[in-house]
Amino acid sequence: MTDQKNESTRRTSSPSAVHAAHATTSARPSRRDALILGAGVAAGWTGLVGAANAQTSKDAPKEVRLDYAYYSPTSLVLRRFGWLEEDLAKDGIGVRWVLSAGSNRALEYLNAGSIDIGSTAGLAALLARANGNPIRAPYIFSRPEWTALVVRGDSGIRSLADLKGKKVAATKGTDPYLFLLRALHTAGLKRADIEHVGLQHADGRAALEQGRVDAWAGLDPLMAASELDAGSRLLYRNVGFNTYGFLNVREDFLARHPREVQRVILAYERARQWTIAHPSDAAKILSEEAKVSLPVALLQVKLRTDFSQPRPSDEHVKALQAAAPILTAEQLVRPGVDLNRAIAELVDTRFAAGLVKA
Repeated sequence: MTDQKNESTRRTSSPSAVHAAHATTSARPSRRDALILGAGVAAGWTGLVGAANAQTSKDAPKEVRLDYAYYSPTSLVLRRFGWLEEDLAKDGIGVRWVLSAGSNRALEYLNAGSIDIGSTAGLAALLARANGNPIRAPYIFSRPEWTALVVRGDSGIRSLADLKGKKVAATKGTDPYLFLLRALHTAGLKRADIEHVGLQHADGRAALEQGRVDAWAGLDPLMAASELDAGSRLLYRNVGFNTYGFLNVREDFLARHPREVQRVILAYERARQWTIAHPSDAAKILSEEAKVSLPVALLQVKLRTDFSQPRPSDEHVKALQAAAPILTAEQLVRPGVDLNRAIAELVDTRFAAGLVKA
């Protein structure tokens, strides 16, 4: 994976819903339109940015390194319009963007110190934190239904029980992989009951469509593309098993540069509010960046992603507490690890309290 410089749910996937969303698509946003969120929102955002800028530490970093990901549409919006660059440039701080192909990649980059801020699924972040990755999550970029278990349209597999003994592709260390394990447990199966094929998300999709695996734990927008373009079928869906999208920060960076982290969160808030106001235009950006069709991008942005709860709260803590048992049941964490403590250390419910509406 190479570093790249910046280049300034609703729960249905029916064809009719996708086409209805497509029909409402507006023209590509102009630079001027992109900068206007409405007088009230813009004024509030500008005021908060000004306050954060006024408190910028004297030892500010020369550069803030963060990822963008196709499973995080707001990161694509933020990168496209350069709002963070515009803000940080006032203090001579640069911005470097790195593409994350999945939560596992973002967590690897964070653990290695090659990025400061990275976007992942909540349960994947907890797994990493429990295993020693020193991260905290002060912001939630979305509540998506971004994963499900996928089979080919002509597959004879009709239930989770039918997966026993079958080849299933999934990317370890990601929400789709953990979703797979939780789904198997609902049918009385474990990881040992299937033949897990470890592939990165795009390779998993290809393996499914080429018949090299029987099922795939998908990730949008690849999953939506497989449905609409290749006729793949969602075998098992469970919104509750899709953990939130966490924006994670390395603890040492958060401790040394809290004002810069505030400014990143404020920029994400601007992108989130713009995405809510312009979902069709956000889908166009996703379509262009991820090189998927517009109907695929609309399916992900309009029908499978909820952008309404950005501030970490007890809701996110409880979601991780409900999901955590799979980590011990499948021996994914060291014996004796206190997962409740790891959750408390990961989910930062106070940092963004003055910046983001609950």
